[in-house]
Amino acid sequence: MITEHRRRAYLDAMQVATWLPRVALPFAAPSNPELLALAPDVPPEEAPAPVAGAAPVTPAAEASPAPSARARIEIPRPGSGARPAAQPAPEPVAEAEAAPAKVEALPPPRFSLQLLRAGNCLLLVELPTGEPFQSRDPAYLLLKDLLRAAGLPDSPQILGEPVRWPLLARGNMDQGPDAARDFVQGFVGMRVEEQGECACLWLVGLPAVRFAGEADAGAFNRELQVEGLGAAWALPGLELLMDEPERKRELWQAMRRVMRRWKHTE
Repeated sequence: MITEHRRRAYLDAMQVATWLPRVALPFAAPSNPELLALAPDVPPEEAPAPVAGAAPVTPAAEASPAPSARARIEIPRPGSGARPAAQPAPEPVAEAEAAPAKVEALPPPRFSLQLLRAGNCLLLVELPTGEPFQSRDPAYLLLKDLLRAAGLPDSPQILGEPVRWPLLARGNMDQGPDAARDFVQGFVGMRVEEQGECACLWLVGLPAVRFAGEADAGAFNRELQVEGLGAAWALPGLELLMDEPERKRELWQAMRRVMRRWKHTE
């Protein structure tokens, strides 16, 4: 048998608030007469012998109430208590909106550009090998042919060192496409101001068209108006023209339309 203190601890753990013993419990506290008045009958033969130290049973407990007056007391089962209503789960869409979008850094582009001057035009030319032009380079010879066909001096003046990107091999500086565009446009813009009059800016090669003209390969052989740089003409790269000679015909046709810019100002 267990003591009254442990018995109450077990009943509290089972969430039993009201209970009645069927027999006198040893070491139990005195019973409440009002609750014993509702207790069911206990057959005499089943009643155990009195135990020394047990609380005496009151006469009210021996009296059996009428069947109509009996009340059934239900003892709550463990865990049968009222549970709080489950809170609705937050909407996944709201969580997605609250969480900041993770932006992945794009790898830095790689290119080399050379700025030259021929007459009243500036040329931003992609270097096919990444190194400055040499007098016998096939790409440089093709460039001289283009200048002669355009009616411009075929010995262009080199302006400064080539622009190579990325600028740094290591470090945490942003060298993505947006940073490359800002750098190239800033570099060319300063040279345009230094050189004074510029009838047209040639953008030769996809890197020049992309990072100075903010366009793509679909703009080849077309005129562009670039903020801060003025009128520009987008051309395929010299290496691309050598690999695909059929592009030269469209290039000559476009040149006839664009020549008015530097011919008119001469």
